[in-house]
Amino acid sequence: MATGSWGPDDIARLVSRLTLEQKVAQLSGLNTPELFGQPEEGLPNVPGIDTSRLKQLRPHGLGHLSLAWFLGGDANTLRVQLGKIQAGVRDVSPFGIGALVHNEGINGFLHASGSQFPTAWAQAATWDPELVGRASSVTSAHMRDAGIQLMFSPVMDINRDPRWGRVHETYGEDPELAARMSVAFVRGVQQEPGVLATGKHFLGYGNSEGGLNQAITQLGRRALVDEYAEPFRRAIAEAGLSAVMNSYNEIDGVPAAANRWLLTDFLRDTLGFEGLVVGDYDAVNLLRTHHCTARTEGEAAAQALSAGLDVELPGDTNYAHLVDEVSSGRLDEKVVDVAVARVLTMKARIGLVPSFSPQPALGATSGPDRAEAAEVRRAIAARGTVLLQNDGILPLTPGRRRIVVVGPAADELRIHFGAYTSVSNAEMPIGMMAVMEGKVPGVDPATFNFTDIFQTRMPGMDGTFEGVARDLHPEALTVLDAVRQSDANVEFASVGSFEKDGSLDAGIVRAAVDKADVVLAVLGERTGWVGNNTAGEGQSSVSPSLPGDQEELLELLAGTGKPVVSVVISGRPLLLATAARASSAVLLAPLLGEEGGATIAGTLFGRINPSGKLPSTFPRHLGQIPLYHGHHHGSGYDHPTGTRHGYGDLDVQGPLYAFGHGLSYTTFEVDLAEQAVELDGGTIRARLTVANTGTVDGETVVQLYARDEFATVVRPVRQLIAFQRVALAAGESRELVLEAPVERLHYTLVDGSRGIEPGEVTVLAGLASDALAHTATVTVA
Repeated sequence: MATGSWGPDDIARLVSRLTLEQKVAQLSGLNTPELFGQPEEGLPNVPGIDTSRLKQLRPHGLGHLSLAWFLGGDANTLRVQLGKIQAGVRDVSPFGIGALVHNEGINGFLHASGSQFPTAWAQAATWDPELVGRASSVTSAHMRDAGIQLMFSPVMDINRDPRWGRVHETYGEDPELAARMSVAFVRGVQQEPGVLATGKHFLGYGNSEGGLNQAITQLGRRALVDEYAEPFRRAIAEAGLSAVMNSYNEIDGVPAAANRWLLTDFLRDTLGFEGLVVGDYDAVNLLRTHHCTARTEGEAAAQALSAGLDVELPGDTNYAHLVDEVSSGRLDEKVVDVAVARVLTMKARIGLVPSFSPQPALGATSGPDRAEAAEVRRAIAARGTVLLQNDGILPLTPGRRRIVVVGPAADELRIHFGAYTSVSNAEMPIGMMAVMEGKVPGVDPATFNFTDIFQTRMPGMDGTFEGVARDLHPEALTVLDAVRQSDANVEFASVGSFEKDGSLDAGIVRAAVDKADVVLAVLGERTGWVGNNTAGEGQSSVSPSLPGDQEELLELLAGTGKPVVSVVISGRPLLLATAARASSAVLLAPLLGEEGGATIAGTLFGRINPSGKLPSTFPRHLGQIPLYHGHHHGSGYDHPTGTRHGYGDLDVQGPLYAFGHGLSYTTFEVDLAEQAVELDGGTIRARLTVANTGTVDGETVVQLYARDEFATVVRPVRQLIAFQRVALAAGESRELVLEAPVERLHYTLVDGSRGIEPGEVTVLAGLASDALAHTATVTVA
């Protein structure tokens, strides 16, 4: 075998030395709980690891280790247990090849010991890619310290339908914003050798029919290639993305997991991806059980592998049958060899193949920087909070007015956490145990399907799950706790519920706020994996609204005549017409994690000047969905060419809150001179002046859009092409230069090539997609 430097020929020779069974073993995973044994001495609540089972479970070796986040109760135990498993894997694998261990990291390291960050949607609301990269770098350090090599993040899905429950895992609706965040995330992960990033889900997963999880994606080829693939295109080209995960959907009748055009022709041949394609959990199985394109496990495995899906996860239910598929002549062994070479190339790159030196060489690791994590976490929370409306009532002054706090989200900590966080991870085994012990009404443990855990209602367990969040994050504050620290005279009335249980009483509400000068209504929805959530993986909503009796509570509060400040805690756009009408101010807290309470209170009382900008459009009405700023000419709500068809029963056709919108406690102005925009060497360059015209220091995000005025293919009414966050003292002004390559406006032409036709491009600048008062024109030759 090769020593020191190595290349493709060395990998090919290694593949040739493996038996067919050993090759196939490299193409699937093993669920970590299958190795659980008796608790080790001194760790009574942590299952031990029995590596002797590996010889029976994977006698030909092991490619990948799944569900590692259920190991260990602390960082050291996790590290020790993973090391023990790796030693066992090397003993049973040919040539001592180790297993690729993966973990989730979109909101921080998915483990009780991991630093947690606000959700991806909150990160997108900062419009600050540097912060995203710093957060992913900390997460990468956690994984490297634990002995984990593959991070199943970031989520690059574009989402334009808030009915889908996984919006909070995404960077929102816009290809440019998502691409900038994705590139920053991948660079942060891969800046130190030893951990590699995985972009997911390829492709169009966030645009499922009806907002239903795993449903068909009804998109044309151009939309997929030109818009939904943009974050992947950029992460591959600009950040060297190492791995890609398929999506659960089907496109034009072909499941993504078995779509050769998608995973080979487009991803590899067109986008130039050279890394590893891994299957989302159970995706290959779904070819038989969900999509019904395969009758047997062998057929499912052959379909997926032939399409370009290198690895089945989490186990080997289908890929174990590849041996029979090859032996019977139904599958060429060369197809297996190609996938095995990709797996071994990645393993060699990060030091899992003895005698193959890692590229680049692995250095010593000092472990994650907890101080850096805390600084970044607080910065994301502060810059990701979005002030949606304000008539001047905010900021509040402590002690000046009598404040009464109401709403079901006021005194709950777990509401600030989404799925793929330490909280959701800790809740999962508790929920599963409740199911298996028959403690969940209406659920038979004998017939229960594991994947149904996401939709299973668990009455009576809210207190248990809340206790989990408080145990994991004992220093974190609820909104009520934090507001009371700001103003000790704040009162609390426990009215409003996440359930519509008939307990809301108008008389009690009126009495509770009778002496209030200001009512602070803390509202929202729970997001996660298990429990009584209304958002999260596998949880779609026919109407993404404030659940329970919260809208009725707002109506009752408005009827009292008291000024209402509404705080909405959510990881996706909700229908907030009632809140907008009933409130003097509305503040969005997009799942800020352990910093949620402190950040919300700091913003309400003016210690933090809000500067977040929406990464998604908020519709006025359910019937407008999907609603997004970059719709095509002739569709949607914005029509530069004049009035078009709209909804006859809707007075205002546009959004309630537009993409890029976000207010401040000061005011800003942007100026763009016609002669200050130029097209130079393939780059659109705009010189702008931004000024803080108010009396308070603050930050804003200057946004640059463009519109291709005429093309033989229908184009969007606007495309975000550049943006920059800027901090200005009161009265300060600054000149900025925003630029973007013309390539940002490229699309699939009529002949199938990618480019842009000659003609005029209008450049638009401002502080939101609906506040672009300044325009200029450049001509593409």
